[in-house]
Amino acid sequence: MPSRILIGLAGLVSAIFMVAGCSSVPGSRSSTPSSSSTPAKNSSANSVDYSPSAVKARTESHAHYAMAILHEQNEEFERAADEYFRAAMADPGNEQLVLEASGRMIRFRQSEKPDDKSAEQRNKVVELLRKATSVPGASGLLYARLGLAYSMVGKKEQAIEANRQAIKRMPGSLAGYQYLAQIYLQGGQTEEGLKVLDEAAKQPKPDAGFLVDLGETYVAFGRAGSMDTVRARALDAFKRAAAQKPSNALLLQRLADGFAALGETDLAIDAYKRLIERMPGLTSVRDKLVELYLRKQDRTNATIHLRALIREAPANPQSQYLLGSMLFEDKQPKEAVDAFRRTILLSPNFEPAYYDLAAAQMNSEQAGDALETLEKARKKFQTSFVGEFYTALAYSRLKDYTNSLKYLTSAEVMARASATNRLTHTFYFQLGSAYERNQKFKEAEGYFRKSLELSPDFAEALNYLGYMWAERGENLEEARAMIEKALKMEPKNAAFLDSLGWVFFKLGKPREALAPTLKAIELNEEPDATLFDHLGDIYAALNKPEKAHEAWQKSIAIEPNEKVRSKLKNGGNSNSKPPAAGSR
Repeated sequence: MPSRILIGLAGLVSAIFMVAGCSSVPGSRSSTPSSSSTPAKNSSANSVDYSPSAVKARTESHAHYAMAILHEQNEEFERAADEYFRAAMADPGNEQLVLEASGRMIRFRQSEKPDDKSAEQRNKVVELLRKATSVPGASGLLYARLGLAYSMVGKKEQAIEANRQAIKRMPGSLAGYQYLAQIYLQGGQTEEGLKVLDEAAKQPKPDAGFLVDLGETYVAFGRAGSMDTVRARALDAFKRAAAQKPSNALLLQRLADGFAALGETDLAIDAYKRLIERMPGLTSVRDKLVELYLRKQDRTNATIHLRALIREAPANPQSQYLLGSMLFEDKQPKEAVDAFRRTILLSPNFEPAYYDLAAAQMNSEQAGDALETLEKARKKFQTSFVGEFYTALAYSRLKDYTNSLKYLTSAEVMARASATNRLTHTFYFQLGSAYERNQKFKEAEGYFRKSLELSPDFAEALNYLGYMWAERGENLEEARAMIEKALKMEPKNAAFLDSLGWVFFKLGKPREALAPTLKAIELNEEPDATLFDHLGDIYAALNKPEKAHEAWQKSIAIEPNEKVRSKLKNGGNSNSKPPAAGSR
């Protein structure tokens, strides 16, 4: 029976073939129907009728069926449809044959535009089904098919009556309910259609297949109107089906898909997991599990299923790329490098993978390798903003600030020409940093201000500009205000605390400078030479030479520096160098 009901005439045609697929003659694709492979005629008697007329009718039916198969194999669909019609008309009591023949007759015309031949074909379907339903004991399936056929020729009242008969004869089959509900929906009578489906939902002891069909039909109604109206009904049908713990793989997948369509992520995951336990090789189900776990922000389970997916299909570049992206976001850049390398190996023309590989290499302290990756991309693809920008970042990691500025400037030119949305506050921050590292302080100030115009609360830019001014003894009050604003957003940021201490020192307030500097040293994850250099200067200004000497000793133990050595020798004070790019 149909797995879902679709909207419009195309939906009706599609539905009939799903019905036919469930009730076609066993073996009908390779052989003619026979009395041993098809049910007995719809009568109260269980014996086969061997009267001369009955035998002649069956023989004629078999002959036409055989011809229909041959025409279908030769793609002579009109002639095949005619032979299917003759076969079923010769033996209308063979219910499975009638269902198969009527389904195929319409399927052969479904992709064509409506014309006289299509109308004639559909009228023949009606004629066949009327004859079949006149046989004593005709089942509800035949009446449901007749109702569908009546709908297709525009006979609404007859369609309603036929579907009512289908429901009466087979209340445990959903087909009659579906087609009747569809008629009401097409006529704008949505409430009437839902009442029919609600009637189906009240059937005693429906099996899981019936309930999944029903849930899918509710969902189809929701898509045609308002999902809010039917969501609870559809969910109830799916939950009742799940409670029966179906083991059929196709049914489990439809059940999981139904839960997913309703946004019931946990229930969908449970059904997909049961399915994958039964059929672990279903990569499409793994894909869905990964998607659902990511929707839940459960990256751990998403990664587990993604790795399983890759084991089952290692040559899938999309899976490798997704794994790389997830590992990178989870701060596992070395593992991400491997995944991105495999992506490029499998799909060498996938440009984004090169840039993501370069980013992962930079985060793995492999800036030289990142430059090699970016050079390969530059030779293979057109020069791009991303390529130039990442190249600048790689040079910055290598402390080659001249080349870093060169490529950032190139990226800016490209963005101004065709992608101004790339000129974000973070881009201008990087450009300002590069200018500062190249001792071009006015240009740096201009780009830091541009960054803050776009994002006034960008703490990194507030701190960097404030510290740059403090180092140069410029705009010290404004620098203090910027750094304090940054600290309000990140009060435990060691770099920001050091900047505040340093601006106080430059303002001639070493007492105020001491506390934030000590706090910065406490919070910093690793010992930092600049922090201890600053601390030594502050203690020297406070006339505490022993503590100053101790702090400078710690500074040069971490990173040898001639200026700090000079302070140790002379006991004097000298401004320390700006911190490394990105450390602030």
